[in-house]
Amino acid sequence: MHRKFPGSRGASGFTLLEMLAVIVLLGVIATIVVKQVGGNVTKGKYGAGKAQLGELTMKVENYILDVGVPPKHLSALLKAPANAPGWAGPYAKPSELKDPFGHPFAYQSPGKHGSYDLIFLGADGKPGGTGRNQDIGNWQ
Repeated sequence: MHRKFPGSRGASGFTLLEMLAVIVLLGVIATIVVKQVGGNVTKGKYGAGKAQLGELTMKVENYILDVGVPPKHLSALLKAPANAPGWAGPYAKPSELKDPFGHPFAYQSPGKHGSYDLIFLGADGKPGGTGRNQDIGNWQ
């Protein structure tokens, strides 16, 4: 709706109400897009975390092949611990010891399910949870 104001010689423009309606509409569209993209990003990171768990498990296994026992801590994959004959690392980069959400992988040696337990703690980085917060262990 264009209006001519007195003394404006035929100039026309948008009213304040029309501009506010457009801004509100853009806000609604942006909210919908952010929700869709945000959900897909979390889903993608969760899948990447599961894959990274498999890769890190292989790096721990390489350490075991060289040293003969699982590392006491994941930091042993980065720097040779004392009394680790045969260590031929580094086996991993520091960034590989954190999941795609930025949380460290949980690790225990000896483990409850084998000689060691390596656990991806999900999106929340805490033990337990369901959905994308669910934990996944190297024994599963």
